[in-house]
Amino acid sequence: MKSFSISTGARDAMLDITGQVRRAVEESGISEGLCLVYCPHTTAGITINENADPDVPRDLLAALDRAVPWQAGYRHAEGNSAAHVKSSLVGCAAQVIVSGGRLVLGTWQSVFFCEFDGPRRRSFHVEVVPRR
Repeated sequence: MKSFSISTGARDAMLDITGQVRRAVEESGISEGLCLVYCPHTTAGITINENADPDVPRDLLAALDRAVPWQAGYRHAEGNSAAHVKSSLVGCAAQVIVSGGRLVLGTWQSVFFCEFDGPRRRSFHVEVVPRR
């Protein structure tokens, strides 16, 4: 397992972590298998989506804000319930096929770390397992 630390600069942000994930796959030496990217935080997540147009991550964050407003009468005393809900909607992990020692991503796809309660210092983990 390879672990990474990142700083997030805003309450809602999508950070492209594809480079770090690719590096972990290369360093694993595994040519065929699965790559798991996991976020151990309850107010953040991992997703795969388009990164060619910077408006796509902005639109995704805006849609999540409309669906899950920051102030909506939540009961959680810490005041970040919207971030918890967004994290559950997005999910805490993503899997990508590894073939030929490389991530099998579509032309426009990138792996994103999604911050919903920043700015914070965060971590994520990458595990590459061989095909049996």
